[in-house]
Amino acid sequence: MALHLDLTGLFAAPGSAHGLTRAAFHAAFPRAAAARAEHLRDLPAWRKLHTREDHLKSCRARALQVLDEQRELEAFVVLGIGGSALGNAALIGALAPVYQEWRPAPGRPRVFVLDSVDPDWIGSFLEAVPAERCHFNVISKSGGTIETSAQFLIFYEAVKRALGSDKEARKRFTVTTDPRSGHFRKLCDELGFASLEVPPGVGGRFSILSPVGLFMAEIAGLDTQGLLEGAARVDQKLAECAPEADPALAWALSQVLFMETGYRITVNFPYSHRLRLLADWFLQLWAESLGKRVARDGREVFAGATPVRAVGPTDQHSQMQLYTEGPHDKVFTMVKVERFERKVEVPPACAASPAFEPLHGRTLNELMEAERLGSEVALRAADRPVCVLELCQVDAFHVGQYFLFFEIATAYAGALLGIDPYDQPGVEAGKKAALALMGAPGTDAPAQAIRQRLRADDKLVLKC
Repeated sequence: MALHLDLTGLFAAPGSAHGLTRAAFHAAFPRAAAARAEHLRDLPAWRKLHTREDHLKSCRARALQVLDEQRELEAFVVLGIGGSALGNAALIGALAPVYQEWRPAPGRPRVFVLDSVDPDWIGSFLEAVPAERCHFNVISKSGGTIETSAQFLIFYEAVKRALGSDKEARKRFTVTTDPRSGHFRKLCDELGFASLEVPPGVGGRFSILSPVGLFMAEIAGLDTQGLLEGAARVDQKLAECAPEADPALAWALSQVLFMETGYRITVNFPYSHRLRLLADWFLQLWAESLGKRVARDGREVFAGATPVRAVGPTDQHSQMQLYTEGPHDKVFTMVKVERFERKVEVPPACAASPAFEPLHGRTLNELMEAERLGSEVALRAADRPVCVLELCQVDAFHVGQYFLFFEIATAYAGALLGIDPYDQPGVEAGKKAALALMGAPGTDAPAQAIRQRLRADDKLVLKC
């Protein structure tokens, strides 16, 4: 039931010129303990989302209502972007039937997470899936996300056109947004859209254990109770243990120490197809939380490490060459699954061949772990730092553990780096520029300045 973190492979071998020594790690631990104490003194709201029984109750009630009222429901569609979408995609990828877009769980709709405004993707979806047979979950905390607003207008119009009624169209939507303010809050209050809350003080990338993720999980028939219980275990164990026994703190400290010595890339390397989208969720969590130009004391620090996803064994054949022989600038976290849900045996060979001999009497389960361990051995032999996070199995309980473990570790890392892990000024700058270029009210001057800057570029454009 526990997550296991093996840090052994992070430490430099005797005589190696690369990596982190155990002495340096232990010497830095008082600094880590101080960061942990700072976090525990003022717990963020996201850390206790698993205790919010009201959230689960409201999501379960709305899901039952939707499933009862829309007996012809064919697809449940998440409209959002960034933190509003990545966690939902990760949950579905990890816990729903693997091919749920074709064959969902009995009595449940297919789930689609449309986290883009790519016209080919959105247009193709409109052509392929009857809008009136969908239920749409619009997720936007602020209500000011232009991509989500565009998605909403497009799909609302499609549903209204198909049903011939505004009243009936509104029943096909649930809006998850701020409970008190914002554009979508106003829309719900004035037009009667059903709504769920994004809890105050919880940013999108930390919100998966709130109605942002729980509503979709209830619709899909996932084990929401197990998900929250897994998070509760991590919360309790990490709060009660000594700093030296806190695995999230040890992982965060090692990552920060590597950053400070020039290792500016962190690779999340799950050996499980089901966990590949959890890695995508982690990428946003790590990048948006820690990539900061300015520290809390006002210094320019340009903090952060670039997160990269690799999925084993697939990416052994696309990235491993770089990882073992390229620059010493990457830290690896392998995610291992102890027990897969299924056991697949390799049948007897149809012909004699040396290539078939190692597979005689074996299973894909054994091959998967041999591939993972082989990659770990190859990385360590090349003096590449690698740790292993082990999940007993891929189920709701362990996925809940995964979510909260990395959220807490990210908060610790932010404190160690002296930055604010909860803002995202770089993201806001891009949003403001896009709004100006789309002609949002009051943005004439910024739009003109952007266009002038683009015209003034000394262009270098090549063609082939």
